[in-house]
Amino acid sequence: MSTTHLILIRHGETDWNVEGRYQGQADPGLNERGRQQAKQLAEMLAQNPPDLIYTSPLKRAYETASIIAQKLNIPVYVDPRLMEIHQGEWQTLLHTEIARRYPDLWEQWHTDPWNTKIPGGETLQEVQNRVYAAIDDILRKHPGKRIGIVAHRIPLALLKIRYQGINPQLVRKIEMPNTFIEEIPLVLPQSASS
Repeated sequence: MSTTHLILIRHGETDWNVEGRYQGQADPGLNERGRQQAKQLAEMLAQNPPDLIYTSPLKRAYETASIIAQKLNIPVYVDPRLMEIHQGEWQTLLHTEIARRYPDLWEQWHTDPWNTKIPGGETLQEVQNRVYAAIDDILRKHPGKRIGIVAHRIPLALLKIRYQGINPQLVRKIEMPNTFIEEIPLVLPQSASS
């Protein structure tokens, strides 16, 4: 048996985070504070660095991953399956606007997220399927490595649910501020070839 470490990392701050604007797969970059957060994270990770990083292609995640990787001199791989949930018609809107325009759906998104479909967006099940498939592929390719995963709140919450036994109904309540970081050791069976 070998231990592989997943290091879950949420991207740095964007202006939209500050404003309370739904980002989804819209693509704002980091703000100045977000870039500073990523640099601080790189300093912290330098003591026990990942071997490599996989990141969502969205600017806020990719920029965070790039700042860390450059400081630590490690490779970065992009996997679009790590992107945030597509929030359809809600993307670019403020929380307050969504609550006003879609009061029933907004309430359901908080109380029954697994049965909520945002107009034009993805369901949590669809996000879970793609994120878990990505992680399964990544774990197969890099057994026994320390793997940074730079992504977004929903994909990272789904990974915590998978590997830490958290109740899936709490997916919207798992707190992960910008540049949240958590290491999860996984004991995986070795492949037959090893």
